[in-house]
Amino acid sequence: MAGFTNLAFRQVVRDYGGVGLQFTEMVSAQGFAWLDQRGELPDRLWGVADEPRPLGVQIWDNDPRTLAVVGRRVVEEFGVDVIDINFGCPVQQVTEKARSGSYLLQDPGRVGAIVEQVVKACDPVPVTAKIRLGRHRGEMTACDVARAVESAGGAALTVHGRTARDLYRGEADWQLISEIKSHLRRIPLIGNGDLDSAEKVVAAFGRYDVDGVMIGRAALGRPWIFRQVQAALQGAPIPDDPEPDAERACLLRHYDLIVDRFGVEKGTMLMRRYACRYAQGRRGARQFRAHVAQVRAPADFHAVVDRYFPT
Repeated sequence: MAGFTNLAFRQVVRDYGGVGLQFTEMVSAQGFAWLDQRGELPDRLWGVADEPRPLGVQIWDNDPRTLAVVGRRVVEEFGVDVIDINFGCPVQQVTEKARSGSYLLQDPGRVGAIVEQVVKACDPVPVTAKIRLGRHRGEMTACDVARAVESAGGAALTVHGRTARDLYRGEADWQLISEIKSHLRRIPLIGNGDLDSAEKVVAAFGRYDVDGVMIGRAALGRPWIFRQVQAALQGAPIPDDPEPDAERACLLRHYDLIVDRFGVEKGTMLMRRYACRYAQGRRGARQFRAHVAQVRAPADFHAVVDRYFPT
């Protein structure tokens, strides 16, 4: 979700309601420490100081001390509700180059050492962990890692139902997620992967032994999905997707928030990636993506949106 779930997106999600806890994009602890020496903060912490709560900050690295120092600094400076440690990112730059993220799933002991130090540093703020099933199908270490996280004082565990090698191919294995529950004694298990509708969330709670769910990619083009999930879990009628004019208003608000932060030129360029997500499943989506990927000015952006999201 790095590069997408910044303050602008989180504000759009809040506009619709229904979300229980939001997280920042994952923040490099090493990068934070380097910028901190220069009196700067990572751009991924944009708006965190004044943002509505509850809110969690996700951090990553492979050094327990660095993560502990940065975790404590985030807690003290921003007063966030949760520090989450990412042990699930499968991106090669994080795994092979930095030996972090899902690379660490092969070493439950190190995961435990990291969690233990961050828990001590961030007390009393809870520290959680996000993992995958393992690095690959022949190395499914999630159960061992789960026990290590809990033994080290972790407050909750989120499991994405794929291995690192899977990336986002195939289907998330919710049965394997569910089996991890028997290896935990006190902390909640949160399932993640392929939840792209309220009906799928309700089904996940009914079929699998999980205490909560996390929704990621499915929300990028449908920030109203949390409102729909909330209604479904309460047994209320599920709200329909917004009409095209309402989707258009949402997209334009997202654009305005990005431009307010990054300026017209850079903001318009950045908005291309976000706008493409709103077109998923829509009639003319391919043409919309092709056109919006070329916009460079506000007038061009508005013209493309007006064409494919009529009032």
